[in-house]
Amino acid sequence: MPALDKIRNISIIAHIDAGKTSTTEGILYYSGLTHRIGSIDDGTTVMDFLPEERARGITIMASAATIPWRDYHFHLIDTPGHIDFTAEVERSLRVIDGAVVIFSAVEGVEAQSEKVWRQADGYGVPKIAFVNKMDRVGASFERTVGQIDEKFGKCALPLQLPLGAEDTFEGMLDVLTKEQIHFTGERNSEILREPLTAEQETVWQEAYDRLISIISDDSDEVAELYLSEEPIPLELLKREIRRLTLARKVVPVFVGSAKKDMGVQPLCDGIIDYLPSPLDCAARQAFLVKTGETTEVAPSPNGDFTGFIFKVNASKTADLFFLRVYSGRLKTNATVTNSRTGEKVRARQIFRVYAKSTELVDEAVTGDIVGITGLKDCGIGDTLCDGKHPIAFDSIRFPEPVISMVVEPKSIKDKDKLDEALEMLCREDQTLQKSISEDTKQRILSGMGELHLEINLKRLMDEFHLEIRCGEPRVAYRETFQARTTEHVLFDKVLGDVHLATEVTVSFQPMDRSGEMFDVSNAVKPGAQVPRAIVQTGERTLLDALHTGGLSGYPLIFVKAVLEDIKYLPDLTTEGAVAGAVVQAMEDALQHVGTVILEPLMHLEVTAPESCMGDITMYLQPRRAIIRDMATVGTVRKLVCEVPLAEMFGFGKALPRLSGGRGSFTMEPSGYQELPKNIANTQSY
Repeated sequence: MPALDKIRNISIIAHIDAGKTSTTEGILYYSGLTHRIGSIDDGTTVMDFLPEERARGITIMASAATIPWRDYHFHLIDTPGHIDFTAEVERSLRVIDGAVVIFSAVEGVEAQSEKVWRQADGYGVPKIAFVNKMDRVGASFERTVGQIDEKFGKCALPLQLPLGAEDTFEGMLDVLTKEQIHFTGERNSEILREPLTAEQETVWQEAYDRLISIISDDSDEVAELYLSEEPIPLELLKREIRRLTLARKVVPVFVGSAKKDMGVQPLCDGIIDYLPSPLDCAARQAFLVKTGETTEVAPSPNGDFTGFIFKVNASKTADLFFLRVYSGRLKTNATVTNSRTGEKVRARQIFRVYAKSTELVDEAVTGDIVGITGLKDCGIGDTLCDGKHPIAFDSIRFPEPVISMVVEPKSIKDKDKLDEALEMLCREDQTLQKSISEDTKQRILSGMGELHLEINLKRLMDEFHLEIRCGEPRVAYRETFQARTTEHVLFDKVLGDVHLATEVTVSFQPMDRSGEMFDVSNAVKPGAQVPRAIVQTGERTLLDALHTGGLSGYPLIFVKAVLEDIKYLPDLTTEGAVAGAVVQAMEDALQHVGTVILEPLMHLEVTAPESCMGDITMYLQPRRAIIRDMATVGTVRKLVCEVPLAEMFGFGKALPRLSGGRGSFTMEPSGYQELPKNIANTQSY
């Protein structure tokens, strides 16, 4: 592996159908890793290797590949664009250092583009942008860059301009080097750089002046040279652009058409020039397992080993765990500690990953993203570390499922096989949840949307060879407390010959519905008065009780629960006694203040010709949609609204009829609202 400063851990993120996979396939080809560019249309993509991905032409699961570029290495993660698979994006952003955000020059900044950009901002990830599909009808580089500036705070820094558009798109103008860039040879693998024409000089001067103006605002050195009308060295400009990019003050913008094999190589050079190496990133915050104190993990190959599991490919034989190494080294068959469980685990095999393919290696070092087998009782969000100095990173928080469906085997003999398959799917994807109905004892699979469930049900049939029966999709309702309450429980029971006793005080209160789902904490100081294991049991039981459900049986959300006090009686207060007392406190709270039912609310964007918008609006309004905006985008109209998920079943089939096949839509969760009482009283959940 190259030195740390020669590594780029990056992710490709964007709205669905913006061209992420095509761009990634181009990177693989031009790097020499593949001998042909995989085609979405032909189902020959390397990164989208699942049968459902190739059949549908979309990315479903994030896939990783280690790619050589010049004397650098990219650890690249290609992510899904569909909102139902946002968890794949979330966990990928957690472990990368920089991101390439791809925009369609036709559609511009779309809903999911905006969401993934905000997700990247949440993790402090520097970005470069690639305006793709310049060869398509309706493409506009200027409009797309304008939308980036409008939505994300005037951060766009175009380093290239398109030469032509739509069917006249033929290359790009390099603003930094003052050259035309054209492509030739097999699959446009050769780059031709030529001087600008007189007409292009005028366009370049305007773009160059704008670029220098932006950089000068934050660079005295560039400003001084510019004001004195002295030449500004190219290396100085690149260095300052890199500095501002890493500080997330600017986003360099590149342009091209991945499907026409134009622009991918300069984009890769931009990844090297402007996105961070592990050495450029700040030390990662963690905490000491024994004391809970915060600490930092610096990227040092000679430090104690620390790694983070962000993805699992589940298997009946041996799960493959995807690990980002933040410090130290991990050798084959080395023993490390899972800081969550405190147990030692052995990394039996380490792999360099190339999408579906793997290559066995002897060790993983700081900055690596690798696959590991042999780990026991490990999962997504776990930290692996040196057992002598156990530390942990914060785990990954995933959104709650919003839709559920009954899933049963057609043959009773396949019951255990179905349970095993569902367990594997949920191990891979933590936004999938399986449960058993208390009333009917049927298996219930919950997920992020109709497509999310549909694809995983197809996997049950195709990959696990199961014949299944499915119920109709149902909304995953939730509950929250109506008011604040504090419960004091005296637990005193004799079970067999064992006397158990304790007292606990627990407070519950509803939280703002735009923030975190839960806030579970304790005000009990573990120590001589109350053992740490007792306090941890109380806190864990409290969290489990919230998931168990409220008065209507739905999991509780937007709840702050605090374990205020535990009375510890030696020989009488066991972990079981504390758990029983906490559960009783929860039941008392539900009876004393009651709950309200919450339904998931969706942010819906519909794009269609203006002539169809009347019919679409008339369809949505009786379904409790609240229209927020109606705007013209190019030659079509875009409607933005909020609508309850319960009203949206079947919309995907209705829209082609309403729009004459010319409409499209995106939908993402936007929070919860109280279910109206008139609906709650007449509806069966």
